[in-house]
Amino acid sequence: MRAIFQWYVGARVLELGRRTLIMGVVNVTPDSFSDGGKYIDATKAVAHGERLFDEGATIIDVGGESTRPGSEVVSEDEERRRVLPVIRDLKQRRPQAVISVDTYKASVARAAVEVGAEVVNDVSGFRWDANSGDSKSKMAKAIAELKVGAVLMHSRGRPEEWKALPPIGDAALMVKRDLRQWAETAMLAGIKRHHLVLDPGFGFGKRLEENYPLLAHFGDLQQMGFPLLAGVSRKSFIGRMVAGVGKDGGKDDGKDAEISERLYGTLAAETVLILKGAHIIRTHDVRAAVEAARVADAIVASGG
Repeated sequence: MRAIFQWYVGARVLELGRRTLIMGVVNVTPDSFSDGGKYIDATKAVAHGERLFDEGATIIDVGGESTRPGSEVVSEDEERRRVLPVIRDLKQRRPQAVISVDTYKASVARAAVEVGAEVVNDVSGFRWDANSGDSKSKMAKAIAELKVGAVLMHSRGRPEEWKALPPIGDAALMVKRDLRQWAETAMLAGIKRHHLVLDPGFGFGKRLEENYPLLAHFGDLQQMGFPLLAGVSRKSFIGRMVAGVGKDGGKDDGKDAEISERLYGTLAAETVLILKGAHIIRTHDVRAAVEAARVADAIVASGG
């Protein structure tokens, strides 16, 4: 069974656990791995966010900097220029939607909350934006003061370091240990427990083959006592699993499946994650995920 939580996101409280919430992705970037460049124009990004909300997303996650290895480093000013108009206009046009800002920069988070964001989704686990000369997290301080919802995600190193990282012995154990420690650090910095959601960070510093046991043992993360978010949408390890399907008798041709060919594999992984306790699914394909979640939720509600 999936635990029930109350997630405090600004002035609202979201119930997590009775049904899976879907977080739709809006990348206002030229170089994101899946849809880079498609919604760099604010008007197109807002229209896409509205479409995702109409398809069933409860949360719209707006990001202005790709964390794909090799992507450009974006200044705080440029990131604000990209995301703030989108968040502001989305909030005005769809006030029921919960708007999340995907950033690891505290200044961007603060500005986004001022124009309507209620959740900060930080891929660095509040660790990349520290005060100069010490290890105190600017992001943790900002979230504690803003009292918004926060997604604390596990990332093993920074994108430019991932290729050189040594193999992980037990991915699920490492992620659980790190997330527990980082969540405790965040709470010591003033973030209330009921503001936190944890994300194991599929693909972030994990080799392709290390994501499979993390998915298989995702249910172990429930032992930490926090609500869980999972994002596997269109990721490389999905592309590797479905590579070659339907070609030459299903033989792997040595290449990952194209991003456009990863939907069914993504849905399979997302369904497994819900059955193993995920409260929120972050995805590009909202309508398909909503339908898959309804089936998985019915199984969870029946004791599965």
